[in-house]
Amino acid sequence: MTIPDSSGYNYMMENGSIDLPCKPEEERRIVQDLTAKAETSLREGNLYYVISKRWFSVWERYTLQVDGASLFESESLISTDSGARPGPIDNSDIIANGKDNKDDDPQLLRTLEEGRDYALVPQEVWEKLLEWYKGGPPLPRKMISQGEQHKQFSVEVFPLCLCLIDSRDKSEVIIRSSKKDSLHDLYERVCQLKGIVQEKAHIWDFFNKRKHTVLIPSNQTLEESNLQMDQDILLEVLVDGFDMDSTGNGLALVPVEPPTSSVTIAGGPSLSNGYSTGYGSKIYQRSNLSSTFGDMEDGYDSLRPIQRGEKGGMAGLQNLGNTCFMNSSIQCLVHTPPLAEYFLEDYSEEINRQNPLGMNGELALAFGELLRKLWSSGSTPVAPRAFKGKLARFAPQFSGYNQHDSQELLAFLLDGLHEDLNRVKQKPYFETKDSDGQPDDEVAEEFWRYHKARNDSVIVDVCQGQYKSTLVCPVCCKISITFDPFMYLSLPLPSVATRTMTVTMFYGNGSGLPIPFTVTVLKQGCCKDLIQAVSAACCLQSDEYLLLAEVYENRIYKYLENPSEALISIKDDEHIVAYRLPKRGAEVTRLEICHRHDESNRKLFLTPLVTSLEDLQCGADIELAVNRMLSPLRRKAFFSPAPVHSGQENGYALDAPGERNDCSSTVLRPGIQSAGDRELEGKSISELSLRLFLANDRGLSFRPIVKESPIKPGGLVKVILEWTDKEHELYDASFLRDLPEVHKTGVAAKKTKQEAISLFSCLDAFLKEEPLGPDDMWYCPRCKEHRQATKKLDLWRLPDVLVFHLKRFSYSRWLKNKLDTFVNFPIYNLDLSKYVKSNDASEGSHVYELYAISNHYGGLGGGHYSAYCKLIDDNRWYHFDDAHVSPVSESEIKTSAAYVLFYRRVKCQTNGTVGETSQSHGAC
Repeated sequence: MTIPDSSGYNYMMENGSIDLPCKPEEERRIVQDLTAKAETSLREGNLYYVISKRWFSVWERYTLQVDGASLFESESLISTDSGARPGPIDNSDIIANGKDNKDDDPQLLRTLEEGRDYALVPQEVWEKLLEWYKGGPPLPRKMISQGEQHKQFSVEVFPLCLCLIDSRDKSEVIIRSSKKDSLHDLYERVCQLKGIVQEKAHIWDFFNKRKHTVLIPSNQTLEESNLQMDQDILLEVLVDGFDMDSTGNGLALVPVEPPTSSVTIAGGPSLSNGYSTGYGSKIYQRSNLSSTFGDMEDGYDSLRPIQRGEKGGMAGLQNLGNTCFMNSSIQCLVHTPPLAEYFLEDYSEEINRQNPLGMNGELALAFGELLRKLWSSGSTPVAPRAFKGKLARFAPQFSGYNQHDSQELLAFLLDGLHEDLNRVKQKPYFETKDSDGQPDDEVAEEFWRYHKARNDSVIVDVCQGQYKSTLVCPVCCKISITFDPFMYLSLPLPSVATRTMTVTMFYGNGSGLPIPFTVTVLKQGCCKDLIQAVSAACCLQSDEYLLLAEVYENRIYKYLENPSEALISIKDDEHIVAYRLPKRGAEVTRLEICHRHDESNRKLFLTPLVTSLEDLQCGADIELAVNRMLSPLRRKAFFSPAPVHSGQENGYALDAPGERNDCSSTVLRPGIQSAGDRELEGKSISELSLRLFLANDRGLSFRPIVKESPIKPGGLVKVILEWTDKEHELYDASFLRDLPEVHKTGVAAKKTKQEAISLFSCLDAFLKEEPLGPDDMWYCPRCKEHRQATKKLDLWRLPDVLVFHLKRFSYSRWLKNKLDTFVNFPIYNLDLSKYVKSNDASEGSHVYELYAISNHYGGLGGGHYSAYCKLIDDNRWYHFDDAHVSPVSESEIKTSAAYVLFYRRVKCQTNGTVGETSQSHGAC
């Protein structure tokens, strides 16, 4: 591969010389335009192509499209190595067998994740990239529409794989189809593959190598038929009026009438595999090969109450492909005593098919059927195929075979079950009012009455509580009090663990040399905490502020301007700088100065400098500012002393290199000239000229700066300073080299002991008063403006079943993180009396006992979910790990994997004392 020159864009590639049709920036523009055009015409059937992220990232760097960089996305503009044109498209790292794959239809590896391993581009973009770069192999995928109520378009990256077993010779062949293909399409493919006429073919749902139901040719989709990834389907061929089984024996296909009962367990239409069989003229009797195996998804003949089996509640759930998150949440709900009692009884009268916010009762029906199977099938595992199918229809975010969050699924299920079972058919309208000084008891009761008038279901009865929300305007002190319902409490995990961080502080007015400060902050803190710590260490004045930035390869990779951004996203080996700038008006211009070598070596070097300017007009203003920022670097032979501001004890500050000062030193304020400024006065521009270039926002173009160059003020202006021999002689650049890392880990560093916190400290953090974020401002009715009010939450009314979600996962644009902090939670006698502000004694006890836990093991982008559930009648705990169920001792259930905790209220005795739990553990 040759290096491009300015006269042409000819590159040597492995397959010869190719003339590029356009420059890198033109490639980027074409791809952006084609992508935008494709996004305006989304429809089912559109083709997208899967491309290796490894190759695509090289192309993005080449055309400068990497997210998050502010200048020089890579050094491609100044170093032809890191931004070189990529070779041919290479998808070998994302397909099975890699470069050795010779299949006409290569298959993707199942462990891939979008954004990490591959990217999706529209067909037009793929064709253009292929024209420019050749390579492959092509991996086309179709766009499909998902969702029953709210249609969503998504690319079906992993089509449905079915193993077709021919009953005549037991041969097996893999068939790949879209889950949106119909059963008609499936029959056509199978009959064409086997060379038989459709009238003689019968295909069985052969999940777990057992016959379930005949798949009758129809417009029903494979997804609606609950066919799962990698499951078996069985082909039987009719010979002279008989179906031939695997032994060669003829089995008569005996048509039977549909069941006379039109009611299933919840009063809906008869279901076969979760769906109506009314699309066919007749159904076929199941083979006697079908046993009582628990993965059967048949409906019940009626909704009559059923008795729990001898080993009721001991059945596991089969994993249908990364569905452990679903299995964990379902087991916790299924083992919630009041919900189990409700769904084992006749609940048909409460199905709400009119609710536009519900799912026509189908989610409640599917969940009820699944719960009944789990409580009546003994210990035989159940395959929740019908339930997963319903979930995919109504919540497409949980479709497919990727790992999801068990708490997010739980939130959807509770809300969906509530809407499907809402006893209110016509919801009255109520206007929300402020408290206006009324007693809290009256206001809370009024809010709850309004809520119950619109929302009345078993979920509200059992799982919903109420909290008090108090907002205070910081300007007029207006107090607003509302009372809102909650289904669960999402608790932050407060951390007391700390970390040391080293930040290099640069003076934004050229008054001193950079100073490293090492400060201690909370490990789970945010950028605001780091700014406060460094501000205190460097004696920051009230009219100054610190601007944090992450420096990578001698460029500012990103500014850390979001005060709530988690510090956990900053790694120990990164370089963080803090620019000390004066607080100015809105019309200030931020000047970012990068450094590069001369024409013989144009790579970036040295740490960028940042200053702020008012009344920026022309190139002369920029040159003056650059000279001011460079003045502390002047070598002693060229140095004129001047008082400077410095740190006191953490690092060093200088009048001249090597001399220390402290916080009592004379501060060089904005408007006071530095030594460099005084030296510049009286000299001609030619004597002071620097090789400066103006760069655009993306660093894609440069133009030399001269004295008369007009500069648009405001926002961010980026310039390049090209160092010549004169600058190297005049300035000591060593102060801008080799910044200290955030944290240098010692060889003999001690391993930090695992942090432990209590559930009560999590609850305290959830309820503490805090200001709203800048993106969550409150409209003050008195000020008539949005204000950053303070917010305080208090518990007012507690439900019979109280669910705590421990917020172990944090997400930002740059990082996903999981906290493995051990939370010490009580199993018995969780007394929340001191947190409840209501004085209504009729609410009952505020003491709870634990009965279920949803656990998450491992890290993000994977990991595994399981559940601990207590069988109340047996007074024993069990571990539900997908299909595997095993007893577990009570002493083992408290782990750092606990993610969602389920508590039930302990009943009060008639004398007002707390009654015994399932096991006596003393008074609260």
